[in-house]
Amino acid sequence: MFDVIVVGGGPTGMMLAAELRLHRVDVLVLERDEEPTPVVRSLGLHIRSIEIMDQRGLLERFLAEGTQYPLGSFFAAITQRAPDDLDTAHGYVLGIPQPVTDRLLTEHATELGAAVRRGCEVVGLEQDDDGVTAELADGSRLRSRYLVGCDGGRSTVRKLLGVGFPGEPTRIETLIGEVDIGVDPETVTEVVAEVRKTRPWFGVGPNPTGGGTYRLVVPAAEASGGREAPTLEEVRERLRAVAGTDFGVHSPRWLSRFGDATRQAERYRSGRAFLAGDAAHVHPPVGGQGLNLGIQDAVNLGWKLAAAVDGWAPEGLLDSYHAERHPVAEDVLNNTRAQTLLMTPEPGPQSVRRLMRELMSFDDVNRHLIEKITAIGIRYDLGGGHALVGRRLRDLPLGHGRLFELQRRGRGLLLDRTGRLSVPGWADRIDHVVDGSDALDVPAVLLRPDGHVVWTGDDQEELLASLSLWFGAATVEPASAS
Repeated sequence: MFDVIVVGGGPTGMMLAAELRLHRVDVLVLERDEEPTPVVRSLGLHIRSIEIMDQRGLLERFLAEGTQYPLGSFFAAITQRAPDDLDTAHGYVLGIPQPVTDRLLTEHATELGAAVRRGCEVVGLEQDDDGVTAELADGSRLRSRYLVGCDGGRSTVRKLLGVGFPGEPTRIETLIGEVDIGVDPETVTEVVAEVRKTRPWFGVGPNPTGGGTYRLVVPAAEASGGREAPTLEEVRERLRAVAGTDFGVHSPRWLSRFGDATRQAERYRSGRAFLAGDAAHVHPPVGGQGLNLGIQDAVNLGWKLAAAVDGWAPEGLLDSYHAERHPVAEDVLNNTRAQTLLMTPEPGPQSVRRLMRELMSFDDVNRHLIEKITAIGIRYDLGGGHALVGRRLRDLPLGHGRLFELQRRGRGLLLDRTGRLSVPGWADRIDHVVDGSDALDVPAVLLRPDGHVVWTGDDQEELLASLSLWFGAATVEPASAS
């Protein structure tokens, strides 16, 4: 029996597998496809995901394969410069194609010891009090204590669990692909600039992966509702209809399509099974939030599931995954609905778009939208308290190095400026670092493995209560503070 089976080997599934392996959980990833897809659906990482890579010691790998771009507003493709004092040490966007992200996260998970089996399709699930049985298409059956569906928007796991997926179906479909072109680059630039004045969705430009090819994004004539890739002739027809030219496109490396379906799973947990990434939520790709949202789901769930496997998870910890992440995705669905509307060519939405451009010239509005899309404005509802509680803590320079360097192992962290606090009985789960630097403006903070603050202060009894709430019972009886 495995501790956890992860169904789906995309970025969410591989990030989750790696997080579980940080805690020595026996994890198996099952991926239906025999080979990784070459389709580039996501083009980069936003701030919070970049921070996560830094926290896990992966950022140098990603920086070596990506390109840093200046941070600006992404809301409905309305350009606005980012504030200089944004709350992060990583004030940029990292351009990196999804196949590269997939590869780097797969390497990370397997280096940590995750087992990965490709060409394995799950067709059945059964649960009981002790675990989950997954039936594969070849008739074999695998057993695990927990199972997580990270198998995309058409998730088989979600369907087998009978979890509702309410929302709106695809109404607007978009064709994408990687092609060669038959006109000069100057003509492409000129035509695209003109079309994008009224159709921000549209784009033809040099492929960020290099190689001299071009990436195209063009609205489809109608929503097909199917999974089949478009033909080259369909792409040419749509380019001529929207841009007045097909740019002489030829020799496609791949062609695909995506829709604007907006749906969210009614619940992220069903007994011993969970949903994460696109299996839990789908939405239009405006703002580039989808892949980032899934990675952040994985980091929220990973340590909690490991705690359950290890036997120290306090009551309600597994349920907190849905309680925390469902509202976050709900907000993403809401903002992508709004962005999609503002990117349509009709006069009404275009009038609101002009008004939004005006409003975004105000620093507070611009900051709010950037924090929303880059996910650094998230505050989980952990019962109030100090303004830091529920928020992630940005990287800080410390006497012991950087904060994120202390979070490599995925453990809890007590960052203590007082030198008077202690974590008796939790040393197997918590790193206690005494650091008197003034980078932190509170006496001490207790951080979860996902980097979110659960307590601040200098009172030992309050600290012990928070340790019990988030990290379970002490392995030995803690001494009361005098």
